[in-house]
Amino acid sequence: MTNRYIAHITIEAETPLKVGSNASDFLQDSPVQKDWNNLPMILGTSIAGVLRKDFNQNLVDDVFGKENGSKVIISNALLLDEKEKVCEELLLDSDKSDFLKLFDNLPIREHTAITDKGVAKENSKFDEEVVYAGSKFKFSIELIESEEKVFKDILSLLSSASFRLGGGSTKGFGRFKVQEIKTDTFDLKDYENYSSSLNHQLTHSYTASKTENKNYTTYTLKIKPDDFFMFGSGFGDSDADMTPVYEKKIDYEKAKLSDKMILIPATSIKGALAHRTAFYYNKDMMKQGKDYKKTEENNDAVNAIFGHKKELAKDKKTELGQKGKILISDCFQNNNMKTKIFDHVAIDRFTGGAIDGALFQEKTIADDREYKIEILLENGVKEQYIKAFETALTDITTGMLSLGGATTKGHGVFNGSWSSDGK
Repeated sequence: MTNRYIAHITIEAETPLKVGSNASDFLQDSPVQKDWNNLPMILGTSIAGVLRKDFNQNLVDDVFGKENGSKVIISNALLLDEKEKVCEELLLDSDKSDFLKLFDNLPIREHTAITDKGVAKENSKFDEEVVYAGSKFKFSIELIESEEKVFKDILSLLSSASFRLGGGSTKGFGRFKVQEIKTDTFDLKDYENYSSSLNHQLTHSYTASKTENKNYTTYTLKIKPDDFFMFGSGFGDSDADMTPVYEKKIDYEKAKLSDKMILIPATSIKGALAHRTAFYYNKDMMKQGKDYKKTEENNDAVNAIFGHKKELAKDKKTELGQKGKILISDCFQNNNMKTKIFDHVAIDRFTGGAIDGALFQEKTIADDREYKIEILLENGVKEQYIKAFETALTDITTGMLSLGGATTKGHGVFNGSWSSDGK
């Protein structure tokens, strides 16, 4: 009752972060949440919600509150500048450092849903603003009227492999690693002199042990391209009409953005796996003599693993919908990439000549390095669904399931291996 446990936590985004602001503007459909200095931030309520979900459910109401109020106070997570300090005062644009000005223009992720025919669904095009991978944030956790063990249990959740912040966790966003945890314990007398500033230095360093999340199975997909591949950006450049998607990361050591990096978006992997999982589940059901031919939108295996959108049931009262049980992380590869430009032209079948205006170029990645993709699948999924999903993984590693764009032209063939919990 007399002690207050306080921790300052510094976290680094391993993948881009999507913290929605519930707003839109003329430039993008879904801008990120920003603070008073127009810098990205993560609301404390978002952090509290994630920790509450993963905390011991027998104690969660007592610690995080239900009718008695919460014993945990979590601050907003604020962006760190190049000196790894939090900007807690109001800054004019002219006062911002060159480093902080990098966050004025954040990456935009383009999305579109693909049907089982390999074409875009109608009205499925949208974009999202995301925060650069590599960005660092700092927040505080304060625990009152409880035991030190409870405090350490909360901090240990931050090191869980499934810890994600923000939206789009099933699309590869929001994976973090803990860079530093500083703690102090105050009695009521000392607490009077405690500064709430996140730049205030606490005394003790705390290392949260890496916790194995028993609620998930970890799949590791290791693949190498056979030759060329392209995950399309939707834009052209001075060399080609179609280009691969690149992205940059924040580099705190050099206080600038990194060079362009090859990006394999988790959404592209997820989409390909969902289509192929539906195929194998359909095949398995038909082997059992059942007339079951459903696309990924209403396929039981896909809905159970990848989730499905909210909608009303036939009774118009029951709300259906489920969040996906799969977490796939974006994969980055540093620069030094080689590219190959292909020229294409459509031929008039009658004359045998080129169709006017049909010449275009596409730029592909010619890179033979290995790409490692981590996939977490929540436990409790039916074995029959898992079998279809794992067979789809095998198809990627044997070149039977191409990834990315222009796969009908021979691009996106990979080979490699996958493992489940290291096996």
